[in-house]
Amino acid sequence: MRLNHLILLPLFALAACVPSKPEPVPQPKPQPAPPPVVVAPQPVRPSGDWIDWPIEPGTWVYRTDARGSLALFGPAGANATITLRCDKARARVFLSVSGTAQAGAMLVRTSSTMKSLAAVQASKEPPYVAAELMPRDAILDAIAYSRGRFAIEIQDLRPMAIPNWAEIGRVIEDCR
Repeated sequence: MRLNHLILLPLFALAACVPSKPEPVPQPKPQPAPPPVVVAPQPVRPSGDWIDWPIEPGTWVYRTDARGSLALFGPAGANATITLRCDKARARVFLSVSGTAQAGAMLVRTSSTMKSLAAVQASKEPPYVAAELMPRDAILDAIAYSRGRFAIEIQDLRPMAIPNWAEIGRVIEDCR
């Protein structure tokens, strides 16, 4: 029986050297992907002459309130894209464009002329950039009588071609 033990002894020794189960290799924990960096796209200037730009979608609406009258342009059921307001107490006309931009210039183009107006961020909620005009400023008549459209360009905002309807002239006349 001793001989049997001697034969089995090396087998037991060999079995003791082999681990029963391999240790699992620790897997690295998945790291969440960093959030993508979002860069605000620069406004795309329509190609070609402004007179060929597509007209902004929307309609003009005329209203009066305690301050005077206003013409609002934009899609139905949304905030106005463009506002022309007559402030009778201040004897001023305000041309406002929806959006956020640094104070600077608002370029208004009509079929007969163009003019650069000083523009400021007039409100933040909803955001509007506005220019203040005297009621007899010639650019107002140029807007009212422009051939079918006028254009507004403001740095940091998309340039727009706006149809000129009768509501514009009505607000201008209310302020004169």
